[in-house]
Amino acid sequence: MFKRRDDLKPFESKVWLSSPTMHGEELKYMAEAYESNWMSTVGVNIDMVEKIAAEKSGMKYAVGLSCCTAALHLCCRLAGERLYGKPAVSHGALEGRRVFCSDMTFDATLNPVVYEGGIPVFIDTEMDSWNMDPVTLEKAFQFYPDVKLVIAAELYGFPGRMDKIKRICEKHGALLIEDAAEAMGAAIDGRQCGSFGDYSAVSYNGNKIITGSSGGCLLTNSIEDANRARKWSTQSRENAPWYLHEEVGYNYRMSNVIAGVIRGQYGYLEEHIRQKREIYERYREGLKDLPIRMNPITTGTEPNYWLSALMIDEAAMCRQVRGEKRALYRSEGGKSCPTEILEAIGSINAEGRPIWRPMHMQPMYRMHEAIGRKGSLRCRTNAYINEIGCVDVGADIFDRGLCLPSDNKMTVEEQDVVIEIVKRCFE
Repeated sequence: MFKRRDDLKPFESKVWLSSPTMHGEELKYMAEAYESNWMSTVGVNIDMVEKIAAEKSGMKYAVGLSCCTAALHLCCRLAGERLYGKPAVSHGALEGRRVFCSDMTFDATLNPVVYEGGIPVFIDTEMDSWNMDPVTLEKAFQFYPDVKLVIAAELYGFPGRMDKIKRICEKHGALLIEDAAEAMGAAIDGRQCGSFGDYSAVSYNGNKIITGSSGGCLLTNSIEDANRARKWSTQSRENAPWYLHEEVGYNYRMSNVIAGVIRGQYGYLEEHIRQKREIYERYREGLKDLPIRMNPITTGTEPNYWLSALMIDEAAMCRQVRGEKRALYRSEGGKSCPTEILEAIGSINAEGRPIWRPMHMQPMYRMHEAIGRKGSLRCRTNAYINEIGCVDVGADIFDRGLCLPSDNKMTVEEQDVVIEIVKRCFE
């Protein structure tokens, strides 16, 4: 077990994984909402957030919503109705249809598939990018040529080749939903993340690169789809002098007050990316002599560096066992594991966290199909080689990886302490 030596005292104020960074502009726009009495789901702040979000992403239209999950849900409904037609009131737009989904992501990426009655099929991760593997996606279409929808996330602000995934989707006549929740401001060959999907979503959650405390935007190039999403997000009220409803709707619209925070944050997006890049580069330099690798940067991509993460070399892993809610490890000289490092970081009042646990390892999705480069994977917790010898890449990254404190307000001195703590785990 890691033992913190007395020469490294815990931080007086906690160093967070990634916390909101306010600048003052946010209060100006929030006050405008207050003074104008536009406190609900209509107002200039929402209009401006939608305008800026569309411009920043390179898409024609944005729809401001209560959260990114709401945006992804409406993306799924739009895609489902476009592909399969409008369903009966009691059924979702994807009822009984398989949908190819990123495996190593937060469950908000694919829960909306289930909201609409779809069946997630998980596509394994590419080791070179930590994102959906295009080779495996192509393999998946060989198994299920009738699949017509793919949902792909961009992990920790370090995009893979979403352009390749889009081309594969086009080849097979499938639509792409791009979950750019973590990748706002990142780019692939100069093209902004959020612009590759037929429908896309970005997030303003409290820990994202910019924040409104909550909120998200649906992105599309179709004015008709943008208007449909707006209508659905306000309980599908018809244009009538009384409350008239012809289809199911949701209470998903963005608040004008929260939009004020987001509007004030947008001007600092590039500054936050620069600060996050500096944190990543300091980690990479400070940890370069350890048996680890940092988040991979795919050729031709420009990350937003939202979260700095590392993965321990296989030969340098001490023994670690993870159950559903607890983890145990055995200290070994010259070796470490994510559990030990996270425990050590916590001992100095800093916050790290594990890599996303792959969806096929989640109890609620464990019986769903998952596809790797060489075929279907058997979804067995803590078993990284299946019966046909195919490496389960996502499970391997989860086993050996962790996210480091990446708050853009962390000082160089605080980061140096974190780096020293990680080094001592390998002594």
